[in-house]
Amino acid sequence: MVSLQTPVCDFGWKAPEFDLPGIDGKRYSLSTAMGENGLLVMFICNHCPYVQSIRPRLVRDCRELRDVHGINSIAIMSNDPADYAEDSFENMAKVAAEFDFPFPYVFDESQAVARAYDAVCTPDFFGLNRDGGLQYRGRFDASRKETAPEGVRRDLFEAMVQVATAQKGPAAQIPSMGCSIKWK
Repeated sequence: MVSLQTPVCDFGWKAPEFDLPGIDGKRYSLSTAMGENGLLVMFICNHCPYVQSIRPRLVRDCRELRDVHGINSIAIMSNDPADYAEDSFENMAKVAAEFDFPFPYVFDESQAVARAYDAVCTPDFFGLNRDGGLQYRGRFDASRKETAPEGVRRDLFEAMVQVATAQKGPAAQIPSMGCSIKWK
C-alpha cells in the first residue's frame, strides 16, 4: 500500500463536470450536488485505513457543513474493485448505510473523473466555492492511519466554513495523505 500526499491547492481551478451513479440508484453531477455555498468533492474508498480512521468525524462534519453552512458533499469511489473487493458497489452501499453517510456515494468505474480531477489518494478533498472554483485541497485533520485525538484542529471543516462565508479558502493548507488510488 503506497502512501501519497496531495498537491497544494490551485486556487480558482474549475472543477470538471461529471455524471456518476450513486449507491441509491440516482445519478449525480457536479451541478446537482452543489450546495448553496459550495461543494466538498471527496475521493474515498472503503478499504483504506486513512479513510477508515476519519469516517465518523467525516460524517459529522459533512452533516454540519450541509445543515448549518450550505456546503454539500459528495464522495466518489474511483478504485478498481477487481483487486479490492471491499470497494465493490455492493460494499459501498453497506458502508454508506453503516455510517449513515449524509452525502451521495458514487462510483467512478471508468476512473475518468479521478483523472480529470488529478486525484491521487484516498482521501483526497476538493473544497469548491459556489462557482465551482477550488478553494481547499488539504487534509481532514491530523489523523493518519490512526484517528487523531479528540480536540485536534478540524482543518477541512474550518476551511469549508471559511469557503461558505467568504467563498475563499485559507492560504495555508496542509496536504492530505492517504493510500494511492488503485488504477486499472
